[in-house]
Amino acid sequence: MKNKLITILLFFTVTAIFAQKATVTSPNKKINVAVFGNQESDTGSWYIQTNYGAVGNFSEIVPKIDLGISRNDQDFSKELKLVKVGKPVAINEQYNALHGKRSQRTNAANEVILYFENPSKAKLNVIVRAYNDGVVFRYEFPEKNGTYTIKDELTAYTIPDGTDRWLEKFDLSNEGLYTNMKNDSIQQDWCYPALFKASNNDAAWYLIHEADVLRNYAATKLTNIGTTNSYKVALPKENEGVGETLPKINLPWQSPWRVIMMGSLADIVESTLVQDVSTPSTLTDTEWIQPGVASWNYWSHNHGTKDYQVVADFADLAAEMGWPYTLLDWEWDQMENGGNLEDAIKYIHSKGLKPLMWYNSGKFKWVTSTPVDRMLTHENRVEEFEKLNKLGVKGIKVDFFLSEKQDMMNYYIDILEDAAKYKIMVYFHGCIVPRGWQRTYPHLMTYEGVRGAEWYNNGPELTTTAPEHNNIMPFTRNVVGSMDYTPVTFTNSQYAHITSYGHELALSVVFESAMQHMADRPEGYRNLPDAPKTFLKHVPSTWDDTKLLDGYPGRFTVIARRKGDNWYIGGINSDGRREKTQNLKFDFLPEGQSYKLTLIADGAHDTTFSTQYLVVDKSSTIDVKMLRRGGFAAYLQPNN
Repeated sequence: MKNKLITILLFFTVTAIFAQKATVTSPNKKINVAVFGNQESDTGSWYIQTNYGAVGNFSEIVPKIDLGISRNDQDFSKELKLVKVGKPVAINEQYNALHGKRSQRTNAANEVILYFENPSKAKLNVIVRAYNDGVVFRYEFPEKNGTYTIKDELTAYTIPDGTDRWLEKFDLSNEGLYTNMKNDSIQQDWCYPALFKASNNDAAWYLIHEADVLRNYAATKLTNIGTTNSYKVALPKENEGVGETLPKINLPWQSPWRVIMMGSLADIVESTLVQDVSTPSTLTDTEWIQPGVASWNYWSHNHGTKDYQVVADFADLAAEMGWPYTLLDWEWDQMENGGNLEDAIKYIHSKGLKPLMWYNSGKFKWVTSTPVDRMLTHENRVEEFEKLNKLGVKGIKVDFFLSEKQDMMNYYIDILEDAAKYKIMVYFHGCIVPRGWQRTYPHLMTYEGVRGAEWYNNGPELTTTAPEHNNIMPFTRNVVGSMDYTPVTFTNSQYAHITSYGHELALSVVFESAMQHMADRPEGYRNLPDAPKTFLKHVPSTWDDTKLLDGYPGRFTVIARRKGDNWYIGGINSDGRREKTQNLKFDFLPEGQSYKLTLIADGAHDTTFSTQYLVVDKSSTIDVKMLRRGGFAAYLQPNN
């Protein structure tokens, strides 16, 4: 109680010193952003406060976000003078997305720019926007000349005591597990995105991330080392991957957006804010960008691409299932047992399929998986892309980046820009999590940056953690962009899974990835009953709309996604102690239209299904049983 009293008094003292200087409110009036500065002299430190609710009844959600940035030549934090506040401007943009959770997007916000200068009269602008689903802000050096180094960014988010938080320990692969906590007793570096449930408003959630990280900065992380309830934006450290540690910038310059998605849990899951604020694509011809489902042999046969017969079997599987792609993973340059790469490509085309191929980034000498150096330089890439065009290869998977420094951001973008010239789709593994590039480079289909199904090959940990982990990903990692988890495995790999067949089937909908790699071995799909097999033959990998119907991080998830006039629903449960009866409502359906429903749920035990065929409309509700680690999938088509 004493500590709480001290905290209250401390915050009262801070607010007495600082006065509100500017505000901006979201178009729907549910989110308000206030900027505070030193009351006495209009100089000093500055911070942002985010509020959620309604006019006259806002709750402080993030009470304090410290502002400031430091260059090698001078500081822009402690002695900033507010010169003026720009007039509020309405941002209103409509755009189309080729993949992701929604095809028709709206980038709508209210924006205000704060114009600062430091004691040497050098200028810094802070651009703040309030969206219906969150808040974003970025720094801008508007002056036109100069090359500098960013020494530090002072952005830091104060998180109130008692806040539920879901955080992943920082790792360059971004393949860890999220931990649910109520305080910051664990002090370390954390991955993006970070999820929080407000302690003073049961309806309010927020997800902290960043967007539009391009050549002019590094990817960052959050750190609370040595702080109390404050998560600071941290640049890469010396030992974190290749390249120079501190970003080099040329003026004029804008930082990436700092993103705080905010609202109900559904607002978070359905948000496209990370893409909305990112740089639009300049590609004019996009017909060659064709998302889809692929068969993938690595999960069940770690060195399967060395074996022509394995490659052919997975091509046969894709053809049988109607999936357009099959991936040749690592070691395709060592293929034998009846054929080589050219033979395999020819066979894949004979099945009416489009091949995809894996590459080592070549950035790390200790990663010797072949082929190694074919993406490393512009000359390497041009030579390889010309070969791929002749072979009819449509996409590449590039692996092992393992760095968040500015040099690596440039390398990612170099690959994307060269690939676009040859109309080759790209996806990244061993990589950062999405920062909005799928809008800027729409031929970027997906990223790993997740502890996916391949971890069943690495040890026993995912066996026991997957049910809860799978129910955290829709509220964290998959919110910010496509996620190549490589889902839907019914058989076992090196370590068994304990999720039910219904749970695994549902992941094809619950997890969004523009290039969705179905990971099981051919017999895993061939032995399915007709209903789930048919479901997997037709489930899309891109969506026109997405709705969170119900769920709670780490416990259960029910997501509905629309493609054209048809809806797909995936539900998963992670409770290891009891079954769950999910009351499934269809109030998201249009008025006056009935639908034919195919419901594929858990059967009597975890390797069986129960299938029902019903007719439903907007007023319908049904109860669906999920096993302890179970799930269900559903397909709705108009009943014409």
